Amino acid sequence: MSFSGKKQTGVTLIELMIVIVIVAIIVAIAYPSYLTQVQQTRRANAQADLVELAAYMERFYTENFTYAGAALPYNTSPKSGGQSFYNIALGNATATTYTLTATPQGPQVGDACGNMTINQRGQGTPANCW
Repeated sequence: MSFSGKKQTGVTLIELMIVIVIVAIIVAIAYPSYLTQVQQTRRANAQADLVELAAYMERFYTENFTYAGAALPYNTSPKSGGQSFYNIALGNATATTYTLTATPQGPQVGDACGNMTINQRGQGTPANCW
């Protein structure tokens, strides 16, 4: 039985290792970028929730002529379904002022912006994140 006349087909171990190395390099570059985009999306969602809650506070003020005594309709972002990535709290609610604060939690804790706030004037901090 001789195999000398047959052409062998298939993938060699060297070819397979080259493909694995190329895929590993692509993943090493793409995955951190993907994680950054996911954090930015979650942050934008939390900012939208803060703006929505600020509008809620303004409606409360027009009905009661004070911010004091207001209770937020929700306190996490995203406000529905699944895991929440920010806790939202109402602080310093007086007759004429309030501050809404979104505090990152879970996988969002490492976000560069950290805690985000918005007040009755619509001023958001940190400024470079709004």
